[in-house]
Amino acid sequence: MKKITIAIDGFSSCGKSTMAKDLAKEIGYIYIDSGAMYRAVTLFCIENSLFTSDGEVNAEELKKRIGEINISFRLNDMTSKPETFLNGVNVESKIRTMDVSSRVSLVAALGFVRKALVKQQQEMGKNKGIVMDGRDIGTVVFPDAELKVFVTASAEIRAKRRYDELIAKGQNVSYDEILKNVEERDKIDQNRKVSPLRKADDAIILDNSNMSVEEQKAWLKNEYQKAAYV
Repeated sequence: MKKITIAIDGFSSCGKSTMAKDLAKEIGYIYIDSGAMYRAVTLFCIENSLFTSDGEVNAEELKKRIGEINISFRLNDMTSKPETFLNGVNVESKIRTMDVSSRVSLVAALGFVRKALVKQQQEMGKNKGIVMDGRDIGTVVFPDAELKVFVTASAEIRAKRRYDELIAKGQNVSYDEILKNVEERDKIDQNRKVSPLRKADDAIILDNSNMSVEEQKAWLKNEYQKAAYV
């Protein structure tokens, strides 16, 4: 069985990361959450006052400081799951808040940010044996990936999943606020000028609106086996 690159793209809160993490762990591949990288840059902007009073990104200042941002992933010894580190500090919980979620699409739309992170992502995956999820993995980061999956689900279902996840973590959130955020992120992601969210021509569509986590895992494992044995 050959080592391959697996690219999983799709809308926010549709379970891409869960699927990708589980598959990578099962088949012994490296998992990279590209969305976490953009969230980490967004957190850097928040913590360094790089958002203007009207909510826009101070792009000029961020461009000057982009070289200060070092993002890495380390396995948690207790959970065996990768966690995101920003300049050596574990920020896995901080980057999952609504404050970051509501701003990340603005940061991810900046061409110089995408260029910097895509370069890092391609370096991470140069030896294959990698599962990466995001918005432009199959179209920009790894256009030659042997397996490309595009995941989708209705905005309402994705908002409910996100709501349940945050409530379980003890965060005080509103379903309506999350639904609005999901819809706004969809619009920004699909219409940005640089690397917009779209299905690669050779990607397989997975609508998981009515699928359980176990059903999704089985589906993805089957697609991996077909691609790796070719």
